[in-house]
Amino acid sequence: MLSDISLGRYYKADSILHRTDPRIKTLLYLVYLVVIFIIKSPVALCALGVVTVIQICMAKVSLPVIWKTVSPVLPLSLFILILNLLTIRQGNSIFNWQFINITDYGLSRAVLMAIRLIFLIVTTSLMLTLTTTPLKIADALESLFSPLKIIKVPVHEMAMMMSIALRFIPTLIEETDKIMKAQVSRGADYDTGSFINRIKGYITVLIPLFVSSFRRAEELAVAMDARCYRGGAGRTKLNPLRLRSTDVIVGLFLTSCAAALVVMDLTLR
Repeated sequence: MLSDISLGRYYKADSILHRTDPRIKTLLYLVYLVVIFIIKSPVALCALGVVTVIQICMAKVSLPVIWKTVSPVLPLSLFILILNLLTIRQGNSIFNWQFINITDYGLSRAVLMAIRLIFLIVTTSLMLTLTTTPLKIADALESLFSPLKIIKVPVHEMAMMMSIALRFIPTLIEETDKIMKAQVSRGADYDTGSFINRIKGYITVLIPLFVSSFRRAEELAVAMDARCYRGGAGRTKLNPLRLRSTDVIVGLFLTSCAAALVVMDLTLR
């Protein structure tokens, strides 16, 4: 069910990554985002998998939670795999039937893109959503982009919008699950029939979901206005971010792992 999806949810635990400064984790996420799209060799990808397992152990996140995080994007990963197989014509042909021509280069690129997407979701979850609350993510983004305040960029408001968006991902998933259960109890069927009919059936979910989302947005705006929220000017923080030595050590360790992956990939090409 949709309620089992862990994408966007905070996983409460007492781990090294949970205690690490969110600014360090945000920077590490950007580093690994670049690394994921740089490396190409199979050995380097396997090494990236080992580093990801180390990150999972550091975060003390159970494997079922990781599976619930990855499983929603598996259909998209499969779609990307098939799309690359059918569109990339470079390399030696390994299968040719009518208009379908699969090459060795296309196969390797297709697998690479699918694996990259999975690593991207896992890294995003470990560095941000699973180990960091939306409020801390907002504080980290506001701190990292604070120099932009000099040119009048509304950094606080942008960080607040991003944190609200992350916060409401699990809420919208739960709301979608409730609407689908309510529609099924009224006779709706989302599992049988042709693909087109099933897509049409989801219209009965989308309309109430949009109405519910707009209602929640209005309630949130009224609540913020009732509490005299006027943006970031003059606001103080109850728990200001402070960089500790352990945060620096974690950052240097994982950055060193990322650098080693890039060097390994460049050597093996």
